[in-house]
Amino acid sequence: MKTLVKLEEVALVFLSIYLFSRLPFAWWVFPVFFFAPDLSLAGYLASKRIGALSYNLFHHRAAAVVAYLLGGLLALPFLSLVGVLLLGHASFDRVLGLGFQDASSPGLTPLKPTGQSV
Repeated sequence: MKTLVKLEEVALVFLSIYLFSRLPFAWWVFPVFFFAPDLSLAGYLASKRIGALSYNLFHHRAAAVVAYLLGGLLALPFLSLVGVLLLGHASFDRVLGLGFQDASSPGLTPLKPTGQSV
């Protein structure tokens, strides 16, 4: 089952690459900004709660889909770009076995405890 879930996540990464190819941006934009959602980890400088909240917001696929769709509906390609990057990055993290953060028990994710093999 783990393999099937990872394949699904890989498919979503490729979907994000395809959706990016339909946007009016240079090819280099995707790889340069692919890890930008990890800047949300800066929330941990304020507190564990704020860090987990900001990380989870920027790694939630519903936020990615909403941003992408709103960008299309409002004719704002930059907003669609944000959605595509969030989708691709969040799916990539899940391929690696990373998931949402839990402020009450740092280091644990719903997918697996940190430090365990996938």
